[in-house]
Amino acid sequence: MKLLPILLVGALAAPFYFASQRAEALEPTPLALTSTTAPAAYEIDGVHSAVIFRIKHLGVSYSYGRFNQITGTFTYDEAKPEASSIQVEIPTDSVDTGHEGRDQHLKSPDFFNAAEFPTITFKSKEVKKAKDGKLAVTGDLTLHGVTKPVTADVEFVGAGDRGQMGNKAGFEAIFTIKREDFGMSKMVGETGIGNEVRVTVSLEGNLKK
Repeated sequence: MKLLPILLVGALAAPFYFASQRAEALEPTPLALTSTTAPAAYEIDGVHSAVIFRIKHLGVSYSYGRFNQITGTFTYDEAKPEASSIQVEIPTDSVDTGHEGRDQHLKSPDFFNAAEFPTITFKSKEVKKAKDGKLAVTGDLTLHGVTKPVTADVEFVGAGDRGQMGNKAGFEAIFTIKREDFGMSKMVGETGIGNEVRVTVSLEGNLKK
């Protein structure tokens, strides 16, 4: 008769034991990011991206313009930012300042010379962590047929699955160049157009499948 209580206890305990074992077996194992993890690759969405520039006019105000077309790709690795990269192409004749006459002058040999140099490009060569969670991206900017190194202060804006809009990520970069460094010295001076140009590049990308 002593065997009966033991069997009853075992029968009652068995479901809890097997349930515990099943739960342990189903518990997900955390995925560790390793150096072999490939950075996520994105195609630049030209509709939701922008390239805006600011330049001083006559030493008394700032004039603004933009380029209406931008294409390219970027990769981003949050765990290893130095593995990230970016490549951008901008058609020179897409320059737009809101004034047709001025736009045509900017496309002429006095400035961008769009006929001879139809594309502006940027290709990153190095990505580093910077202050305030930002990135310092250094690369080659080719403008007006001249290639110079440029370092941009880049902010990671956000990333995620946006349902029907797809999986997206976005960045904003700000940097300053001098026109004379790229062979565009026309009208440089206090009584003309400034030499320094501040450029803001806002990028939204769609995750490549």
